[in-house]
Amino acid sequence: MGRAGPHLRPMRPFLPLLTLIAALPLPAQAVELRLGVLAHDVGVFGGEHEAGADVDAEVLFESPRVLAPIWSPRPHLGISVNSAGDTSQAYAGLTWTWDFGGRLFAAFSLGGAVHDGKLGTARQDRVSLGSRVLFRESLSVGVWVTERQNLTLVLAHISNANLAEHNEGMDQFGLRWGYRF
Repeated sequence: MGRAGPHLRPMRPFLPLLTLIAALPLPAQAVELRLGVLAHDVGVFGGEHEAGADVDAEVLFESPRVLAPIWSPRPHLGISVNSAGDTSQAYAGLTWTWDFGGRLFAAFSLGGAVHDGKLGTARQDRVSLGSRVLFRESLSVGVWVTERQNLTLVLAHISNANLAEHNEGMDQFGLRWGYRF
């Protein structure tokens, strides 16, 4: 067997997480799967340096009873892989969802991410993220298209909250399709 091509190199740091997600019997443990394409480094809270689009996959789980005192958020695991070989990330956290009656809903997530981007760089086409482990937050609004399928617009942000020397942060914005098991 030959070596993996350069287009697969950005995935290497995330292979353990991908293996874990692939090993889960999703319908038995997961509540929802979300797949999408996000614009990369859109500059909502910072500059626009990096290129490409991000292919994003996220699995949301049932909220365990222990989280009921904080409004029953659902744990999630996700990965976002950049098509241009720039910063990719794996992330995990908690997602709070609010239904607005009928088909509309909104969600907020809070958690952490690990990435393969630059920690500090003078290059104008890359972001200086300062730390390998970052905070990750997201906001989304969505609509249930059917009983099991939804579409969401999502804005996600990663940064180190000024806990490291460099903290340019990075934003993503895009559309995801979701399927509820």
